[in-house]
Amino acid sequence: MQTDTPAGVRQDTLTFAVLGPGGIGGLLAALLSRAGHRVLCLAGDDTARTLREGGIHVRSGRFGEFTAKVDTATELPEASGPLGGVDAVLVAVKHTNLDAALERVPARALGDALVVPFLNGVEHPAALRARYGDDRVAPAVIRVESTRTAPGVIEHASPFAEIDLAGDPVPRERLDALAAAFTAAGPATRALPDEAAVLWAKMSFLAPFALLTTLHGLPLGDVRTRHRDELTALVEETAAVSLACGGPADPAQALTRYDTFPPATRSSMQRDAEAGRPLELDAIGGALLRAAERHGVDVPVATRVVRELAAGGR
Repeated sequence: MQTDTPAGVRQDTLTFAVLGPGGIGGLLAALLSRAGHRVLCLAGDDTARTLREGGIHVRSGRFGEFTAKVDTATELPEASGPLGGVDAVLVAVKHTNLDAALERVPARALGDALVVPFLNGVEHPAALRARYGDDRVAPAVIRVESTRTAPGVIEHASPFAEIDLAGDPVPRERLDALAAAFTAAGPATRALPDEAAVLWAKMSFLAPFALLTTLHGLPLGDVRTRHRDELTALVEETAAVSLACGGPADPAQALTRYDTFPPATRSSMQRDAEAGRPLELDAIGGALLRAAERHGVDVPVATRVVRELAAGGR
């Protein structure tokens, strides 16, 4: 079957399951549904009922305001069952909720589907491959600012939404098909050949931003002025770890990117801290320190910052 997308591009329709229909997952679910794909959101009973009855409402300067219908379930149905299988499971929960959320995606139900995690950090692909198989996991990173303001209500604030998709053991034609579906639905998507480079490109930008805005309880504008030396040192340490792990290393470019962001920008880790929610400190800061130790990279600033955040109950 084929469908016309809003951009006028014709493509094969796919079936997506979305685990975690929040700011990221909800936006992707709505865009893919609007483009003509079947979307099954996996969530708890109350959220599933809300989405089933009212769909997902998106407010976006980039994609417009619209409501998209989605199917719902509390667990991924068996591929051999009456509802059939899915082509991809998009994992859009936080690391702090990952283990519990994955109970909704039993390996026996996965069939031939790919697991596409949109998670922070660099260690989750190995854990997911141990659970689902080496050639079933295609890690993705997304550059977007999108927030769930209520169940089924998504505010997309950034003027962009960009995805990099990888998965070294995954057949390239499967990555290309997913990239084409995402791009036609809205987010500009690239299927890239080097998974480590994709993951560390985001990690090397995210870690200094998340750790320092959370440590100081300040938006990025204040961090980059009042704590410039600390930010610079942490960016340089993270770049060195990235390089050792096969990723990019351009501290000057990272600092330039920080300087272009609106001064009121806050990290999701900082917002979680302010709301009293568990932090992805181990997935971001802990993973950075473990990678540094494996490769013999000295990271004194990162070590201190992570220690201080952990000591503060973060």
